Amino acid sequence: MKVLLFNGSAHKEGCTFTALTIAAKELNSEGIETEIIQLGAEPICDCTGCGVCKKNGGGCVFKDDIINEIIEKAGTAAGFIFGSPVYYAHPSGRLLSAMDRLFYAGSSAFRYKPAAAVVSARRAGTTASLEAITKHFTINEMPVVSSNYWNMVHGNRPEDVLKDEEGCQIMRVLGHNMAWILKCIEAGKNAGIVPHTEDKVWTNFIR
Repeated sequence: MKVLLFNGSAHKEGCTFTALTIAAKELNSEGIETEIIQLGAEPICDCTGCGVCKKNGGGCVFKDDIINEIIEKAGTAAGFIFGSPVYYAHPSGRLLSAMDRLFYAGSSAFRYKPAAAVVSARRAGTTASLEAITKHFTINEMPVVSSNYWNMVHGNRPEDVLKDEEGCQIMRVLGHNMAWILKCIEAGKNAGIVPHTEDKVWTNFIR
């Protein structure tokens, strides 16, 4: 089993990366393979709602960034952790643009798989940022993985994050909880227990 962790910060090894690394280490200790995907500092365009992905069976029409590569990797991954710094009480625009396109063009690669949101902040804006990320999961039938507090760390530098003892514990517990849920899902599959869903019903408020 493999968990993909996404660093939504432009800083390759900053505070968000530090938090993700702690969670990844715990997953590894439970026998779960991990890969941290850096979204990097290059621009990632927004989803334009063109609908081409629905016509061509998946995959985003824009091919000049890593979105389609991520969708392909997500298809074989078992779980996901999306991490972001806090900007003006919201996640990075880079991460939100990526997630909008990932979940629109590649929703089937993520559906039914557990996911978690992780944010880092100097001080505040964390819970609003967690909510924005988590909404992608809850519209796509994905179990949301939690810890013993909201999934956040505090600090302005990586060394500050490591001094946030509670935040580091939150990341460790999150890693263990993700591993536990993944193993439960695997056991369920082996016992013939699989998700059941209905065909989507679309209702417009204005007719």
